[in-house]
Amino acid sequence: MSIQLERSLSHEQDPLESGYESCTNSISSLQTIYFTPPHLKYINSQLQELEPEAILQWCLLTLPGLYQTTAFGLSGLVTVDILSKISPKKPVDLIFLDTLYHFKETLELVDRVKKRYNNVDIHVFKPQDCESADEFEQKHGERLWETDDNYYDYLAKVEPAERAYRELEVKAVLTGRRRSQGGKRGDLDIVEIDDAGLIKINPLANWSFKQVKEYIDKHDVPYNALLDQGYKSVGDWHSTQPVKEGEDERSGRWKGQAKTECGIHNKRSKYAEYLRQLDMQQQEQALTEALKKVEQEQGSPEAIAV
Repeated sequence: MSIQLERSLSHEQDPLESGYESCTNSISSLQTIYFTPPHLKYINSQLQELEPEAILQWCLLTLPGLYQTTAFGLSGLVTVDILSKISPKKPVDLIFLDTLYHFKETLELVDRVKKRYNNVDIHVFKPQDCESADEFEQKHGERLWETDDNYYDYLAKVEPAERAYRELEVKAVLTGRRRSQGGKRGDLDIVEIDDAGLIKINPLANWSFKQVKEYIDKHDVPYNALLDQGYKSVGDWHSTQPVKEGEDERSGRWKGQAKTECGIHNKRSKYAEYLRQLDMQQQEQALTEALKKVEQEQGSPEAIAV
């Protein structure tokens, strides 16, 4: 398959024309995987007709640097279980972003998943230099998700995800997104490439919530106890509610807000621009305070006497 890969080695150092390094070299030295738009369109047209198991087999054969990002929702758990069956000796590692505000039921589920799939490594990434919600709030203030939700998403999700991708040398990630979840997910492709070049694969994009739940029940896959209390999509405790009969699956997330996605599935450029504007505001504020201090010093009796 004509996948092109950029490498850190120069042409003189590596005379091979093949897209992959030889088996004697490290896969981690592959810097970037990219598809041409026509090739990506063709891949999606072919994968669109396949079941999740076949899509995941394609991923295992095709993509180096493959990981699964998960908050242990139902779709992600189905993916973990399928992979445990088709690739038991070479499991795909998981990346879990611990925002420090997960429900206790979610954290209990993580422990159950570790016991059930004990050969799968789970890499946990938290907000930078924070081990607890108390530490996070001491650094960034209380209820940041209400006072500045963009900054909260960046600190709790986007920055930890970027750190995970960098430290683990991630080239491609499996997600649990599905078209039936609605919102921006309604027109998902099986394979996408984000604005930073990361390949995202949505193996269950074609499945409904009913199909996912049937798989969970049939294969006795551990799941979040909150699902039995009316929740269908579970995120942070402060922004997740149960859903009513007939409501969209993710309608309990950020209820009453014009928001349907957490930070990791928005464009990274959005947060780069946000941080740039935030930095400019902080610089302007510091300059204003410095000028005010100078004016106060010049207007003081001591300064007049001099």
